[in-house]
This record gives sequence, C-alpha cells and structure tokens, in this order.
Amino acid sequence: MNDVLELGLDTFGDVTLADDCSTVPQPQVIRDVVEQGVLADSVGVDFFGVGEHHRADFAVSTPDVVLAAIAARTQRIRLGSAVTVLSSDDPIRVFQRFATLDAVSHGRAEVILGRGSFVESFPLFGHDLADYEELFTDKLDLFTALLPEQPVTWSGRTREPLTDQRVFPTTESGLRAWIGVGGSPESVVRAARYDLPLVIAIIGGPADRFAAHTDLFRRALGELGHAELPIAVHSPGFVADSDEAARELAWPHYERLHNTIGAERGWGPTSRAAFEAQIGPQGAMYVGTPETVARKIATTARLLGLSRFDLKYSMGRLPHPLLMGSIELYGDRVIPLVRDMLA
Repeated sequence: MNDVLELGLDTFGDVTLADDCSTVPQPQVIRDVVEQGVLADSVGVDFFGVGEHHRADFAVSTPDVVLAAIAARTQRIRLGSAVTVLSSDDPIRVFQRFATLDAVSHGRAEVILGRGSFVESFPLFGHDLADYEELFTDKLDLFTALLPEQPVTWSGRTREPLTDQRVFPTTESGLRAWIGVGGSPESVVRAARYDLPLVIAIIGGPADRFAAHTDLFRRALGELGHAELPIAVHSPGFVADSDEAARELAWPHYERLHNTIGAERGWGPTSRAAFEAQIGPQGAMYVGTPETVARKIATTARLLGLSRFDLKYSMGRLPHPLLMGSIELYGDRVIPLVRDMLA
C-alpha cells in the first residue's frame, strides 16, 4: 500500500431524478457529471472516474469526452474511465483518445480497461458475444503493445496485423493504464501478466474475501519478475450528515436499480434487509456519515493493502443536488478522516 492512500470517486452517469420527480434528460445528466467532477477537484478528491455504458439508464457512452470537459475546468484531480469496455472498442482509438485527454489535462489521464459488466456494446458495435473472452485478450495484448509509444509490430485474431506502426499523439510522460476486474482469479493473474495495476470492483459481500485476490496478484507479479504495482478498490456508497439520512435517501434508488438490473439477469428482487446487510460492516456498500464511511474505507484499505479507494457515489436515480452534497462531504470530511485513521 502507498504511504498515502489515494481517495477517488466514480460515477456511471446514472440518469437522475429532478426536483419534480421527472427523469432528467441525458444531456443535462452529462452536464451535471461535469459539475460533479469540478466539485470533486475543488474539495481535494484525488481521482474522478467516469464509466462507459450504452443503455437508457446511464448517460455516458464516451467517458473521455466528458473527462476532457472536466479537465478544462480543473487543476489537479486525476481523470480516468471506470471502465473503458476494451472488448468492443478499438485499442488504437482508445489509446489515442486517452493520450489526447492526457495532453489537455497536462498529464492527469488514466484509462481503466475492462470487459464491462453490461453487454449492450457488443451487438451495438458488431461483435459476437461468443467471442467475449477472445476479444478482450486480443485487444488487451495490442493496447499494452502501444504503451511504450514505439513502432508496433503486432498480430492477433480479431483485427488486421500491424507492422512497424507508429500511433499518435504521443504523451509527455506515458499513459497510466489499469485493468479492472470483477474478482475472478484468472482476471487477476492476467493483470499481473501484463504488468498493469489492478482495480477490483467489490459490489457484493465483505472486502476480506478479496484478500486472496490481492495476495494472488502480488504473488503472480513476483513470480513473473515484475515490481509491486498499485491495487485499487471500487465500491458503491453515499455520504450524508447522519447514518439514518444516508440510509433513507439511498435505499429507494438502490432498490430500483438492483431490481431493474435483476429483472434482466434473472435475480430475485432485493429487500431492505439485504440492503442493510450490504451497508453493514461485512457489506460492500459505504453508506452513512463521513465517520461511518471513513472507518469502513480505512478498514478495507488496511486489509487489502490498497493504493487507492474509489467510491462509486452515483446510485440509480439519486438527484444531482444529493450527489453534490455527498461529494462535498467525501472531500471535506471523509478523506481527512481516512488519512488520520491510517496515519
């Protein structure tokens, strides 16, 4: 774990509710995400991540464009995807877009590469879901070949080969890339094999069950002759002035989001008891006062030896003003508390 834990925020650009309980149009949601990123910078958050989706309940399909708008209005915060669905994209275009973001942000860009937990992008961009694993492996192989920013000779099974090909723009100090995983041991070892930092999405269950994955990652790095690399965790949460307020504000939006996705994936409906378990000490959600959330983050960071923790602060249709309030509390109070606890 780094001497100073980085504290970040992630959003998927969830489509939110307006004051009159109507659905906020997607263009306004995108503008609101930009304002959220600007606020995160002003209150001292270290990283702001924006996810990629291609469905009606999430507004952001091109995180790098949204991040570029945030970059133009911020000074210090690092900016990245959470995640970029590399399997259904072109690795060269991904590199070019994030290298461009790195330029306009003066070196603050990051890309987190993943397969994505939703599959809408595959038919949208003409890919067969039967090739899910091969697409990611092949495209990750090409993307990592681009990172040294030297002429690339590469061949694979999912696109035409390259011979001594240069890719532009180049960056000033290199592009920071991570691999985002859902927790399978195979994905963890793949990140180590490609010598890339690891982001684990913990969205269910206790953090301690992922200790085996972080240990596996470090062990695999050592066996491959690589130096130790950062490990980050991404988990959902919401910060409010009291534990009760946080629970009552988050619950209906969590319930609706869980049940909407569950209906697509064959899950049963969630319950208030299941929600309470997830926000408890052994759950994957960080919901409550700054003190409650900070204690839980500090515990997870110690347990897993983290370099960064990213709170996924958007949750279903939680309105923009509540998200802004959560961001402010996270920056002003949660971050200093976590650092004091870990000092």
